Amino acid sequence: MAFKSILIKLREAFISVLPVAAIVLILSATPLVNFTGTEITAFAVAAVFLVIGIALFNLGADLAMTPMGEHVGAGLTKSKKIIVLLIVCFLMGLFITIAEPDLTVLAEQIKQAGINNITLIATVGAGVGMFLVLAVIKIITRRDLSSILMFFYMLLFMICALLINSGKGNFLAMAFDSGGVTTGPITVPFIMALGVGIATTIGGKNSNENSFGLVALCSVGPILAVLVLSLTSNGNLSIPPPTYTVESELGNFWHLFGDTCKEVALALALIVAFFVVLQIFVLKLPKAKIIQIIIGITYTFFGLVIFLTAVKVGFMPIGMKLGKELASNEILITVFGLILGMVVVLAEPAIHVLNRQVEEVTGGAIKKRSMLIALCIGVGLAIALSMLRIIYDFSVLYYLIPGYAISIGLSFFVPKLYTAIAFDSGGVASGPLTSGFILPLAIGACSVIAEEHILSLAFGVVALVAMIPLITIQALGFQAVVKAKARNRIVMKRILSADDEQIINFDWES
Repeated sequence: MAFKSILIKLREAFISVLPVAAIVLILSATPLVNFTGTEITAFAVAAVFLVIGIALFNLGADLAMTPMGEHVGAGLTKSKKIIVLLIVCFLMGLFITIAEPDLTVLAEQIKQAGINNITLIATVGAGVGMFLVLAVIKIITRRDLSSILMFFYMLLFMICALLINSGKGNFLAMAFDSGGVTTGPITVPFIMALGVGIATTIGGKNSNENSFGLVALCSVGPILAVLVLSLTSNGNLSIPPPTYTVESELGNFWHLFGDTCKEVALALALIVAFFVVLQIFVLKLPKAKIIQIIIGITYTFFGLVIFLTAVKVGFMPIGMKLGKELASNEILITVFGLILGMVVVLAEPAIHVLNRQVEEVTGGAIKKRSMLIALCIGVGLAIALSMLRIIYDFSVLYYLIPGYAISIGLSFFVPKLYTAIAFDSGGVASGPLTSGFILPLAIGACSVIAEEHILSLAFGVVALVAMIPLITIQALGFQAVVKAKARNRIVMKRILSADDEQIINFDWES
């Protein structure tokens, strides 16, 4: 049974990674880019290991991460120990975020711009912890997600205005990127399942809607933290372009592999430690379930280590070089960004976890296929728009302000379930492959077009990837509402226009 499950996951992962790998390899055979034999080989091998990593991770999420989150949420809610639930959520949000590998990378980049990396990591972790607590309170009190998001995004844009007035507007793109980076593959399955466990236990007619939105709110905390810290920075508004190559990463492979193992082990250990304590004092799950979770954690560990190592060795350097090679042709880099964005989201490991949970929670009303199509179109547009921003040199706020205005505006016209799913999808879509392949692509292009503005122009692509699905998925909801109303009008019209002779009258007196 386990072998069959692995084969199914390998098939799904292969289908996900194949389009990205095929596009890059086909492009390498054209005169548009000039890859060495080592680079092509490393990328092809990395793509194979990416398939293995995604398959193991998805299997591990099914066996361990999702059940752990649901049991923690349901167990603490059933015990009526709400204070304990909130404390656990804060601590888990804090420590898991601190251990996220992508946050460490972001912190090192911001360090060059004058913000202490330890301070940043601790502040972002606290922000995620506090907003996870807020998200749980929202579920318990059944508050409307749209109004909460509107308040905090208005607050974010007010701080943006302060940064611009203080001459530090170049930090805005990286601040909004941090919201997508910190909701990584380790935290997303657990946090989403936690919400499902709490909402299902509390029940109510809106339990499906309430189970989503945790990732959306947890994405706000990092943005707020980086914006506030940017106000205290020394104002250094430029960073040098990274210099990593396939050759340098291969030469440093074992050190990189060891660091990845330690990062993933630390992040998983924190989740496991909390779960063990709760298992002893609250959950008391049967032995068979514990064995399943242990096996799942093992799959998750090896899957993430293989996935992240493949991204760092094969995908990040290739993404950087692709950006540099294609940047000389403005139309080509924009079209390539559109096409690549439409397929790269398929290879994000947490996307499949999200789609599966959405289909289950909505009882099949929202299909995995329609979700994937919406996300693919959205991410493709986001990356194409990012390339245009690099070419024409303008602030990321030109996209973010109208984009979030449309997103929050749509939330008042579509079913609340679509809004919650859409805002969660933004955090999930901007996963490790986006920051490990698409962001280097943008940095490579920017280092050719506008090297001195990497901080303000190359960064922001993750923020756009996180924002566009908010519009596309809610547009699906709006379309569903319009179709339902149209069907109802047609039905009512047929009823009202029906021939009276077709109505059967019963003569009760006879």
